[in-house]
Amino acid sequence: MILDRLDNWQVHAVTHPLFPQAFAWLKLLDASIADGKYPIVGDNLVGSVNRYRTAPYADKQWEAHRLYGDIQVVLAGEELCGHGQLDGLVVTRPYQPEKDVEKYTPPMKPERMIRLTPGLFAVFLPDDAHQPGVQVDGPIDVIKVVVKFRLG
Repeated sequence: MILDRLDNWQVHAVTHPLFPQAFAWLKLLDASIADGKYPIVGDNLVGSVNRYRTAPYADKQWEAHRLYGDIQVVLAGEELCGHGQLDGLVVTRPYQPEKDVEKYTPPMKPERMIRLTPGLFAVFLPDDAHQPGVQVDGPIDVIKVVVKFRLG
C-alpha cells in the first residue's frame, strides 16, 4: 500500500508504467465529474467515479483484487479505509473475475485505518486487503475516483 499526497505522485511513478497517464488524468478532475467508468488506456487503465455515503466500520466489507491494482482518490468528503493482510479474513463473496473482486467479512479490528481526504491518494495491490467507505465521525457523502491499473 502507498499513501501520499497527489503532488508527490512522481516519487511513485516507477511503481507501474501506467502511473504517469493515471495521474495526468487524475489531475484533470474535480468534484463536478459525472459518476461512471472512464477508459484511460483501454482495459489496462480505467477510472471509475462514484458518489456514496460512508458507513460504520461493521457495515463495510473488505475486498481484494487479483488482476488490477487501485489508485483511490477522494475528490469531496473524507473516509477511513481499512488496510491489512488477507490472512484471517473470511470470504463472503467468492472471487468474481468479471469484476476482479473478492469480498470478505470485517475482522474484529483492522491492522490500520487510513484517512482519505482530498489531495491524498492510496494505492492498493492484490496482497492489500482494503475496506473503503468507512465513516470518520459519522456518515457523510463522498465523491471518489478509483483508477484500476492492470498488473500483468
